[in-house]
Formats: sequence, structure tokens, C-alpha cells
Amino acid sequence: MRRPASCVCGGHITGRFFCFAFVAGAALTQTLPDLPGSTACFALLAGSLLAVLLLRRFRHAVSRLGIALALGLSAGLLNANWQAQSRLDDGLSDAHHDQVARLTLQVTGLPDGDARRWRFVADTLEPAPPGIPSRLLITWHAPPDGPDLPALAPGQVWRMALVLRRPAGLRNAGLPDAEGRMFALGLRATGTVRGQPRFVADRPWAGPGVVIERARHRIRAGMRRALDGHRYAPVLIALAIGDQAGVAREDWRLFNRSGITHLVSISGMHVTSIAGVAGMLAAFLWRRARWRGTGLAERVPSRIVGGMAAAWVALLYCLLAGWGVPARRTFFMLATVLAAAMSRLPLTGGRVLAVAAALVTALDPWAPMAPGFWLSFGAVAILLRIVAAPVDPSAGLGRRVAARVGQASHLQLLVTLGLTPLLAFWVGQVSVGSPLANAVAIPAVSFLVTPLSLLCALFAAIPGAERLAAGAGQAGLAVFDLTMMPVAWVGEASWASFDVAAAPWPWLLLAMAGMAWALQAPGWPGRHWGWLWMLPLLCWRPERPEPGYWRLTALDVGQGGAVLLETATRTLLFDAGPRHRGGSDVGEWVVAPYLRARGIRMLDDLVLSHVHLDHVGGTRAVLNAVAVGRSHASFDLDAFLARDARAALISEGRADAGAYVPPVARLRCARGQAWEADGLRFAFLHPLAAERDPADPNADSCVLRVQGARHSLLLTGDIGVAQERALVPALPPTDVVMAPHHGSATSSGRELIAATRAGHAIAQAGMLNRFRHPALAVQQRWTTASARFWRSDRDGAVVAESLPAELRVRGERRHNGRYWQGR
Repeated sequence: MRRPASCVCGGHITGRFFCFAFVAGAALTQTLPDLPGSTACFALLAGSLLAVLLLRRFRHAVSRLGIALALGLSAGLLNANWQAQSRLDDGLSDAHHDQVARLTLQVTGLPDGDARRWRFVADTLEPAPPGIPSRLLITWHAPPDGPDLPALAPGQVWRMALVLRRPAGLRNAGLPDAEGRMFALGLRATGTVRGQPRFVADRPWAGPGVVIERARHRIRAGMRRALDGHRYAPVLIALAIGDQAGVAREDWRLFNRSGITHLVSISGMHVTSIAGVAGMLAAFLWRRARWRGTGLAERVPSRIVGGMAAAWVALLYCLLAGWGVPARRTFFMLATVLAAAMSRLPLTGGRVLAVAAALVTALDPWAPMAPGFWLSFGAVAILLRIVAAPVDPSAGLGRRVAARVGQASHLQLLVTLGLTPLLAFWVGQVSVGSPLANAVAIPAVSFLVTPLSLLCALFAAIPGAERLAAGAGQAGLAVFDLTMMPVAWVGEASWASFDVAAAPWPWLLLAMAGMAWALQAPGWPGRHWGWLWMLPLLCWRPERPEPGYWRLTALDVGQGGAVLLETATRTLLFDAGPRHRGGSDVGEWVVAPYLRARGIRMLDDLVLSHVHLDHVGGTRAVLNAVAVGRSHASFDLDAFLARDARAALISEGRADAGAYVPPVARLRCARGQAWEADGLRFAFLHPLAAERDPADPNADSCVLRVQGARHSLLLTGDIGVAQERALVPALPPTDVVMAPHHGSATSSGRELIAATRAGHAIAQAGMLNRFRHPALAVQQRWTTASARFWRSDRDGAVVAESLPAELRVRGERRHNGRYWQGR
């Protein structure tokens, strides 16, 4: 009897297409600058209902697949739009933005920090004023000379005075969107504590979420005591409860280069292993259990009981681990397999994966924004496609072991190759040493370190079992230390990884199609040629300007300066971004990654305008990331780098903290210096070599003018009105001007504006910075002179392209706008 067509996921191939289209619809929603209105939503709903009717009517396979795709896409868009609109409605109103509010809050997330600084998620309790979101991200600093902060734990209720602000993040093309990540987490406002909060109550049983977070908090505290401050203690904590906040930056860098990042967090493999052991144990006991002379397995099959036990253990483990995407994916896959077994529906691995992806996306439509979503599902999809054949049991022990090792190596190699397009696109880095490092790390971490971490966590939660927790934890650390010896050798090798420029998405689709072609069964025509389809993605480089023309990017670095100038064959960086108190280095996590995303491996010129840290704080990170041929500075760069390296060594406590590769040539900038390259003229207009002012580094800022075939630009540093007046007599009209001193009221005088007659002025400033840059008067002076005024706190990174036909200027926030921005 012919089976009727069904749109239920897993019932037919149309089910898989529906699930994939559902995920695509949710992902598409996250790329929209504005959410569809009610009219568009009603149209989608009507179209979905019509698609359901047509799906039941049509019998042609192609028609059914097309309708299933349309139905899934519409359902994904509708679900994501509904949840997104609900989250937007929970935003911070204009009346409370950058204002002080007194609220009663309950700590609901796992606090991160110490006695001098806490950062935690809290829910507002009634009565909360209208216009304040239900969830806030709170930062609480201790006064510089004041007492330590009290210990925080989930469930505590506090009365606090907070300065509330909408979430804000830096926006640069090809780099992570912090504002989008906050929106995906449901954090619709940030709060900074003012004054002395008042403790109200401790409610550890306030709700299921609080109970789980309180348990995680207790386990983390016990594990920290048991692991006694070891370098890799945060790794074991991450393996047990999913808290990765304590893992050091240098360790993440090493894990990424060696390709073992997936192992030092709770992955689907870890969840499956634990759930599998629980399921097998439950099935074993169930088969031997009897009730009134009758075996329990005769009433309910042991495979069902084992599956239910595995699902419950997986759920508890996933909740304890923070409910991340890999954990959710694994749980929903296990639940789908269990449901299929109980209903006796045959489901292939591909259908199970499709259902899990749709369920994860239905509950969290922002999950496709995370690289981990695609890497997690991609790895499982590849494993399902290339699952190893069984080993002949009649073979000798040596041959069986060799066969298993060979299969594992083959699987790891294919998974690494298969994930290469996603890693190149999302991470911008491909680990060549991953197969070698994972060959050592996978068995050690999965079968030794993770179980020992879980034992340490279990004993840490039991009063009086501190010694057992310490024993398990120290054993896990010893194994991980041994594991990291070869892994660190791979990660620190120069050949271990290579950076990839941020290619457009069509090249990713081509690479993914090639991967799918290459992973087909033996006998598929030309399947090995599919790997070559990755080359355009891996070898892509951004198009360079023509000779005589240029491309300027005023990066969004907050309150600081960093401007990248690209010509036909050369690259110049003007300032390296700020470094803030506490070690936050924008040069490391914005400037250097952007250079890699643009495919830049060497800077021909590095100009450091003056010695203030908001302009040169990221210098050491830039020098470590790319080679520099020549530097120009208004100060002694060697002395500055030596002081900076010593300070980093003291603050970070690592032998390599102060490491850097100095520029090949180090020059002092001064008026009169000039050179030509790629049909452009570069000339320093300031400072005068004989008029340096050590007491005022701003006045000594390097000022560089670049003249192209049709358009010119002026890079100004932090000069003030007095220095501007000295430039005016010899300053020709200029098309693009970087507003001096971030648009400060002491700069951008009328003489400079009149002399340049610029069409565009750009101010680099941080969101709601304490200096109130750029000043309103400065912005009005530029706009009155018919210049378009750009500001990075509003527009994100600003890109100006000098082209033969026009001068094109755009801001990243508008060019790649998203519906959650500024809301």
C-alpha cells in the first residue's frame, strides 16, 4: 500500500526539506534591517495555509518538495518574527536610557568576577517601572579605595540604584556583533551600580531556573576549591558546568590554533557519552528486574527504558551545562530517536538531525546566528555521512586495534576537511594541525578528563566530600596537563593554522557544495574533485583599489582611534586602537582581527599619532598579528614599547605577555616628510621637529594628508585649534577629514573647516563616552559647511572609497543594518 505524503518532519523527504527551510527562515529573519509588518505576517500565514492545502493535493514529488520548502520558510519567518517582536517590546524606553533607576532585582545568572568586580544577569521584580526590560546585565564595581564587594549567588534579591543603558557594541564588517549577541540572550539593557545596594533576601528556590543556576554556582565554588587555582582549572569547570568565563585568552588562542576548541567545552559528544552510559545501565538493570514473578522487560522493552533514562540524564546534564546549542542539539536528537523508537517509526540519522535543528531553532530563532550552531550540526552531519564500517570480529587483536585507529584517523581527517569552509567563513582561521592534536586530545578529554571533571563536580556538591572532589579534580588536571604537551607543540607551531580573509557568502555555498560532492559514496563521479571547490573561499582576497585611488576604514573602536588605508599594493594603519584599564585591548580583538578579515598580512606603514593609550594602546597586539615594514610616530616608539611590555609582563604574569615584533624601520614623523606610492602622495603636515611639546602629546600628533588621483583625505590625530591654525595656510581643499580629537569642542575650528571644504568629516568616539565626544557645536560647524558628519558611535565603522566615478562613503550600521540596532 502506498504511503500518503506527509509534511511531518521525518515522515518523508519533504519533512527534511521543511525542517531545513524552517531553519533558513529563522536565519533570514536575523539578517533583516527591519521586521516585517503585520500585513506581511498575515500574508505569510495565508500563504502557509495555502501551502498545506496544496501539499495534501499534489502528488508530484517536485511540487511537494517546493511547497514543503515554502511552508518551512514561512513558518520559520513567522516564528522568528513573533519572538523577535516580543523581545523588541521588552526594550528600554527613551525615558530610562542613560538615567538612574532604583530597582529590586533577583540574581538569576551565574555571577562572573571577584570581590572587586561582579558581572551578572538579573531579573527585575515587581513593581518595575514601565519601559524597563525584564532581564538586565549588571556590572558592579567596588570603589577604588573602598571595601570588597559581597559574595553573590543566584537567587539573591537586591535593591540597587542603576544607570541603565541600551546594549551597545562595536560594529565592524566581518567581526562579531556584540549587540546582536546580547539581543539573542534576551539582555535588553545594561546596568551599572551606583551607591551601595541593599540586600533584601535570599530565595534559592524561587524557580526552576534559579535552582539550576544555584546548583551550578555551588558546584563551581566547590570545584575552584578542589582545583586550587591551577591554570587549567577553568577548563575542567567548563567541561562540568559549561562556565567558560575563567578560561584565559592565551589558552583560547592555543585551543583555536590546535583545533581542539570543541573539546574544552560541553559538546554533543560529551552529552551523548554520559547519556549513553546512563541508558545502558538503566537497560541492564531493567532486564534483570522483576515484579511479582514477572520480568519488567516483558511489560516495557528495556530499550525504551534505557532511552528514557538517557534522555532524562541528557536533559539534566544539558540544563546543568547552561543549555548551549551543542547540548540542545544532542538532547533533541536523543529525544527524537526515543520518540521514534516508542512509536516504531523508522528514522534515518539525517531525519533526526533535521528535526533537532528545527526544534533548536523553534525554541531559539537566534541560534543560527552563532557559529557553534553550524559547526555543531555540520560535524554531526559529516559523521552521519561517513560513519565507519564495522571491524571484522574474527581478526586478531592487533589488526582490530589498527583498524579502529585507522578509522578514527580517517573520520577525524574528513571531519576536519568538511568543517574547513565553516571555520574559514565564521572564524577566519583554519587549523592544519587539528587532526594531529585531536588524535591525542579526543580520547584523553572524552574518556578521562570529562568523567573526572564530572566526578569532581559531583563530589563538590556533596558536603564533606571535599577530599574526593580534590582527588578527582587533580587527576583530571594531571591528564589534561599531559594532553596539552603535544597539543601545545602543535598549536604553537607556525604551520599549525593559517588565517583566511572574510569571503562573501556565495563562496561559502560553493565550498559547501564541493564538500557535499566530495563526501558522496565511492563510485560517485569525480567526487574527489569536490575538495577543490573550497579553494576560492580559502584563497579569496578583497579587491584592491586602482592605482591613484584608495579605501579608508575608520574602525569602530569605541573611544579611540584606528584608521586603515588601502591602496593598490600598499596598506597603512593610522593609530592602533585603545587599551582600557583591566587589560581590554581593542587592538587585539578589533584591529588585528579586522586586518586578518581583509587578508592583510603586512602593514607597509604604521603611523602612531601620539602617545596616549586611546590611540596606541593596541600597538603591541597589532605588531604581534602582522609584520610592519615602517613606523612613524611623534614619540620614541622603542621606549614606549619597552615600557608597555614591562607593564604587560607585570599585569598579566606571563613570560610572553610583553612579546612583540618591532617594525623593521622606526621613524619620527615631522612636517616635510613625504613619499609617493601607487599614484598617491603621502605627506606629513605636523608636527614641526623643533616645536615638540612633551607636556601636551595631543599637540604633537602626527597629521598625514593623502592626495589621490581624484580625492584626498586628512588624518589628524588629536590636534587642537592652535595646531589647526598653523596648518591652514598650507592646507589645500580635502575631501575627507578625520575630525581632530574625536570631535572635541577644542578642535575642528572654523579656519580648518573653511580651508578643507570637506564633503565628509568622521569622528571616532565611544558610545556615551564621559568626554561627550563629539561635541554638538563641532558637528553643527561641519554640517553648516555642507559636510556630512559621520560618527562611529552612531554609524559604526565608516568606509570611504575613492573611485574613478565617485567618492563613496557608508556606515556599517546602515550598510549592514539589523532590526535590533539601537532598540
